[in-house]
Order: sequence, then C-alpha cells, then structure tokens
Amino acid sequence: MSFCKHCIQGVRHEGEPAGKLEAIAGVNCYIATPTVDYPKDKVILFLPDVFGIELINNQLLADDFAKNGFKVVAIDYLNGDSLAPDTMNSPSFDFMGWLSKHGAEQTRPPLDKVIAALKAEGVTKFGATGYCFGGRYTFDLAFDNIIQCSVVAHPSLLKVPEDLEAYFSKSQAPLLINSCEVDQMFPIAAQQKADEIFADGKFAPGYKREYFPGCTHGFAVRGDMSDPLIKSGKEGAFKATVEFFLAHL
Repeated sequence: MSFCKHCIQGVRHEGEPAGKLEAIAGVNCYIATPTVDYPKDKVILFLPDVFGIELINNQLLADDFAKNGFKVVAIDYLNGDSLAPDTMNSPSFDFMGWLSKHGAEQTRPPLDKVIAALKAEGVTKFGATGYCFGGRYTFDLAFDNIIQCSVVAHPSLLKVPEDLEAYFSKSQAPLLINSCEVDQMFPIAAQQKADEIFADGKFAPGYKREYFPGCTHGFAVRGDMSDPLIKSGKEGAFKATVEFFLAHL
C-alpha cells in the first residue's frame, strides 16, 4: 500500500469526477484508479445508495478512496434504474414500488458478475463500502465470505438483530459501522445491539463502530455541508473507512 493512515487524503464535497464509466461483464461501473502504485490484487467495491453510480457525490467519494491508494469499482446494481437526486422529495413518488423491483433477485446478479470478472483479472481481496441501500448488500457479500473487509454507513434494509447475528456467525470479514444520531433505518437501539454482539473483542475478525452526533441518515454521502456537524461527520466517516481498509484489507 502506498499510503499510511497518517497520510490520508480528505474527502471532497464538490468537484469534477476523475474516474471513468466502463462496463465490466456487461454491468455499468464507475472505476476510480489510483495515480500512484497500488496493489493490483485488491479492489474496493463501492455499493451506492439508491441514487446510484451516476450521483456525483458517489463518484467523488470513489475518487477520494482512489487517492488513498485503493482501486475502486462502483457497481450499477440498480440496473440503470437509480433515482434522480430530487426524486425522494416528490410526494407522488412510489418508493416502495421502486424498491419492489430492486430486491436481491435483481440486485445480486450484477454484483456477482463484476466480482467474477475482477477475480479473473487477478483480484483476490475485496473490501466493500456500502451506503444506505448498499449496506444490505455489503452484509450479503460478507455472509458468503466473498469480501474480506466490510464497511457500512447508515445501512438500510437490515433486520435487527437477525442480520447482525448472521454476520457474527457466518462472516470472517472485519466490520466497521459508521452510524449517526438520527437514523430511522439504523437507529440507536440497532447501534447498541451491534455493539452488544460484536464489541469488546467478541468478534474475532475485528469490529468498530463510529458515531457521529448531529448527523442524520445519508450524512456520509449527501449531507448538508453548510452544517458543521454534518460536514465533520462526512469527513470523519470517510477517514474512518480509509483507516479501516488500510488496517484490515
């Protein structure tokens, strides 16, 4: 690895994406590649929120991981049906209807195709960082021990405690959870349950949970940067994620 935890490049909040959109095994991906030497056998799988790989926030995050020495592949596991940034503010939008078309049956196959293609290219170690919707599929990949390191930020669609207990019993991947104060998808009770199951050395592969006060669900990707607490939370979650990958991948 060409960077150490003391040399971490910070996360940006605006700018021009430096990566490229490219198909891998017929699946659209956003690929961010370090400009320095990096280990060719490692890739971070970036599993975005419902706004997909097209959202500039997600592209900039992928680029910033690449600046820290990781090749990143953000996968369009929404099959070209990601949401426009303003969709969630529309009272007429049927989110549950959209979600019904994006279950594991539709979402997992593109992930598996990309991972198989990367393995064929010589990649042997995968980290995954999942945001919101992506947290669900980071857990699923960890259940199958396809990834060697897991990070989730304000994860959605997890069943608590069932999925936490399944992770503990099935996975060998160290786990970092970036959590926050206001999150109906992964509330304080769920965060405490995760600590109860994994913390204090109980999960041998490694566990850490970061908590960012004053932040709400979505802060690590698309929080309001005019709020100093949310800005600090986004920067803190990014730094914690880079440090965790440096330590465990």
